[in-house]
Amino acid sequence: MMAQIIETATEPLARVAVDPVTLDIVENALRNARHEMDEVLFRTALSPGIREQHDEFPLIGDPSGRMVVGQFGLSIPALLDRYDGTIEEGDVLLTSDPYSCDGAISHANDWLVVMPIYVDGRVVGWASMFGHMSDVGGKTACSMPTDARTIFEEGVVIPPVKLYAKGVLNEDVLRVILNQVRQPDWNRADLNGIVAACRTASRRIQELCARFGAETYTSALEALLKRNYDAMKVLLTTLFEDGETLTFSDYICDDGRGNGPYKLVLSLTRTGEKVLLDFTGSAPQAEGPINYYINENLARMFFGIYLITVADPQILWNDGFYPLVDVHIPEGSFWKPRYPAALNGRNHGIGRIFDLFGGLLGQKTPDLLNAAGFSSSPHFMYAGDGFQLYSIGFGGIPGRPIGDGPDGHSLWPSFTNIPCEFLESYYPLRIERWETVADTGGAGLHRGGNGVDVAYRFLEPGTIAIHDDRWLTYPWGVNGGEPGARGRKWIERAGGGTEILPSKVHDVEVRPGDVLHFVTWGGGGWGDPLARDPGLVGLEVRRGLVTAEGARRYGVVCAEDGAVDEAATAALRERLRSGRGELPVFDMGPPLDEILARCEEETGLPAPTPPVRV
Repeated sequence: MMAQIIETATEPLARVAVDPVTLDIVENALRNARHEMDEVLFRTALSPGIREQHDEFPLIGDPSGRMVVGQFGLSIPALLDRYDGTIEEGDVLLTSDPYSCDGAISHANDWLVVMPIYVDGRVVGWASMFGHMSDVGGKTACSMPTDARTIFEEGVVIPPVKLYAKGVLNEDVLRVILNQVRQPDWNRADLNGIVAACRTASRRIQELCARFGAETYTSALEALLKRNYDAMKVLLTTLFEDGETLTFSDYICDDGRGNGPYKLVLSLTRTGEKVLLDFTGSAPQAEGPINYYINENLARMFFGIYLITVADPQILWNDGFYPLVDVHIPEGSFWKPRYPAALNGRNHGIGRIFDLFGGLLGQKTPDLLNAAGFSSSPHFMYAGDGFQLYSIGFGGIPGRPIGDGPDGHSLWPSFTNIPCEFLESYYPLRIERWETVADTGGAGLHRGGNGVDVAYRFLEPGTIAIHDDRWLTYPWGVNGGEPGARGRKWIERAGGGTEILPSKVHDVEVRPGDVLHFVTWGGGGWGDPLARDPGLVGLEVRRGLVTAEGARRYGVVCAEDGAVDEAATAALRERLRSGRGELPVFDMGPPLDEILARCEEETGLPAPTPPVRV
């Protein structure tokens, strides 16, 4: 099965030399076109998840579908390999089925549009974008049931279809799709915005071809891809010893059905110029919906982000280095579940892979070693009569070699917060509190970022849903830094009493006056806390980022106003140094068996049950 690309021009484009100035112009034009795609969508979408928080990911590819510029490797080749049909000028493909595109998207809420870019009868590239639809039907509002066992419970699943055929909208297909969702106007507007964004990219590429010629344009793409290949080849042989294997592991706390934690393992071995990324040893696929169906190209992309952008942040990273990276993902594992496993909570796996790469690569390259941070994009959903909210929470970014982790920040650099004014204007709720939680960032020479406490007061009856993690295991610290604090969720009922909520739950009824506290976790610390400037610790006490009691983790004695007692601080630090051994490279917190034994006492929630193969 493979797409048949229809082209009226059959002669292949010649490869020509591209001078550095032209290459630079093309590179920056592509970068601008990618950002223009974003702006087109933001100005036309209706759902706050896309319009305000920017939960969408664009891509511009070369004639074979390889990403040349984008925020997320959507793996156009994977979709084309699975699509059994023709593709002609004016066609627009749409899908939301991860299993039909080899994981190019990872759950049914993501609607993926792929469009060929034609110039003079031949394909010179591809434009693609997906966005998270707030609702796609299914058993619960926002379509993300935390107890789902199959994808059939998660709403409408769209196989790869032609939304447009030769420029003509397939209205019957769209009508059937929109009939399955709770907010069809939102979905229609968001989808139209995604298509418009891809058409914008198509026009910009056609303009580049008109300016420089299609041969020069496609040759420039080859040069940009080759540049990443060459950069990665040098990095791999510089950073990793031939024949050596590095391994790192971390956890997803639970699957929403009481099973967990799920161990995630990643190994790297270099052989000659190439490396193998191996996910063997990871937990089996989950019974609940936390599985992350990652395809091999996405694993390569995440790997490249960590290496290429660190070595040269200005480079336009792309898919060019993929031939240097082999990937093995076992079937039936957390990373490649068997159809029809549920997938809606895959956001935790997407985030945790960044922690895995950080821990893996940092073992040999201290300059790359970050602590564990806010490695998820936790969801909060609130729905009732005539309204529906999907939003993404922020937390603590890890301490890093270059400095502290930001407080209350997103995992994804492009995500922005939904303003309180927007929420209070369009939804029946009030934001009682939106503040960082002192001491939730791990102590270190460079402090981990603090988590946040967002307190939602509900004004109308409805139901809420939560997708979060790191309520059981800790965001680890590095190079002597301490772990960050775990996340917590609870409701203060208007009638009295407090209800502790799991990190993954849906269809929780709320009444007017109830207040939800959505507390996210902090980032791990980096480096020896006793080496942190006491004056800086005192300043953070004054600012409410660290408490006077929490300052003692840094060996700092200070008053509530942040005034540092220098003599007492020196004595405390001397005592703490003399009573400790060698600082660990990784501080994961207490052993897992101890965490599980104390789970209910510390969290108010029962310990999860070890997962079994399903």
